[in-house]
Amino acid sequence: SSEGISDGHCYFSLCSSGSGEDSLDSLLNQRCPLTPSLSPRKRTTSQSKTEPPLLRTNKRTIYTAGRPPWYNVTGTTFKEAFVIGLCGGSASGKTTVANKIIEALDVPWVVLLSMDSFYKVLSKEEQELAARNEYNFDHPDAFDFELLVIVLRKLKKGKSVKVPVYDFTTHSRRKEWKTVYGANVVIFEGILAFANKELLKLLDMKVFVDTDSDIRLVRRLKRDISERGRDIAGVIKQYNKFVKPSFEQYIEPTVQVADIVVPRGGENFVALDLIVQHVHSQLEKVRRRQTLASAHQGQPLPTTLSVMESTPQVRGMHTIIRNKDTNRDEFIFYSKRLMRLLIEHALSFLPLKPVLVETPQGTIYEGRRLSGKRITGVSILRAGETMEQALMAVCKDIRLGKILIQTNHDTGEPELHYLRLPKDISEDYVILMDSTVSTGAAALMAVRVLLDHDVQEDKIFLLSLLMAEMGVHSVAYAFPKVRIITTAVDKKVNDEFHIIPGIGNFGDRYFGTDAPSDWYESDEGMDY
Repeated sequence: SSEGISDGHCYFSLCSSGSGEDSLDSLLNQRCPLTPSLSPRKRTTSQSKTEPPLLRTNKRTIYTAGRPPWYNVTGTTFKEAFVIGLCGGSASGKTTVANKIIEALDVPWVVLLSMDSFYKVLSKEEQELAARNEYNFDHPDAFDFELLVIVLRKLKKGKSVKVPVYDFTTHSRRKEWKTVYGANVVIFEGILAFANKELLKLLDMKVFVDTDSDIRLVRRLKRDISERGRDIAGVIKQYNKFVKPSFEQYIEPTVQVADIVVPRGGENFVALDLIVQHVHSQLEKVRRRQTLASAHQGQPLPTTLSVMESTPQVRGMHTIIRNKDTNRDEFIFYSKRLMRLLIEHALSFLPLKPVLVETPQGTIYEGRRLSGKRITGVSILRAGETMEQALMAVCKDIRLGKILIQTNHDTGEPELHYLRLPKDISEDYVILMDSTVSTGAAALMAVRVLLDHDVQEDKIFLLSLLMAEMGVHSVAYAFPKVRIITTAVDKKVNDEFHIIPGIGNFGDRYFGTDAPSDWYESDEGMDY
């Protein structure tokens, strides 16, 4: 199948020996449960990498779950994700090539999307054919290209998407779909990755994995017998009747549109190096903090900001928690008091509708009730978690979600590492909580995540004990409908992005810890 390659392709015939496996570690001591990204391929279900796995190499950590690409001060993306399409016959080694590329890239966020996830749901008759090895899974009609194009287009734009999980044992989609976030790089692999014109438009690089047909047959025999419990006769029958003809008719001809042809798959390190080098040349590094720091200086505070009245009580509590000599017990006590007042103040901005109730004396009372469906609290870990208790004390049976944002050690930028949001959050009023906001970078990302989950912008309330003017401006400019509520706003942020005069590292003072260097806690330059 290596003959007939057009002159426009880069074709590599050299191969190198493989390297050792990378070790896998957990992140943040079980706070963020993760699964490996380079596990052996199991074909009982489709292989879109929708869990939040991570891969540790000798020099860096790669998060293959993805995240929304970073956003500028207007709340829009800087650049679309770079999409690599991997095509090749069944069992040609596409997933191995994809994992090798992920391992070699020095970008922290990669999404691996498998075409296996997008098989059509089979009718009862088609399922019976599949059980007898009479259904052609290698034909273009077997795939839901319409859904696939929609999903890949959204990923390219940095949107979160729901990806189906296909069960090969029942030939149906599982009830639970997986959420996948955009990334710097999206790798899309499938036997018919180049067979659709709309798909081709979304691919920035097209790679064809060319593997000898005998090797592919041996791999398929081993996979289907050991992992799917099928007999050798049925596998060979299906191969001769469907797999081989479909490859020759639909898959092999698409090699003509490939930018690079890779023989021998994951063993061909020369070809892989070229792919990685090209991706590097296309990616643009953006420094966010400097952009935020210089934006909106000298502008009046936005009308969406509400600062609690600085009563003698509020002023007194700020005096205590800002004092560097305050012990931890007092710091926690007065912080909790201030949080409770902040939550109560924030609830006054929720829309209420008139309601009539009958009192025990049999008279009618004209009251008010929340006009929306419900309220959900979302904390930005870890310091935002300290505000949950005050919220639960005020709002009975409230649902809670969590977002973890950490520093990229190379760029110094905030990145999404973990997310847990309640179902149907799009219909809720969301109280987004962080203890302090300095530049607003972490708050911007958190709001962007909520919007990606279809929460309405005017239903988001950002609450913080202390904010810097810079952070207020950044959030308000990017998301002008978000309500910003705090107990105080400090004017300055120094060169290290510490709020001045500030409150110190809130998380450290509250939890009694020394902050790891990759936590975002504001005033010590880690939480913005």
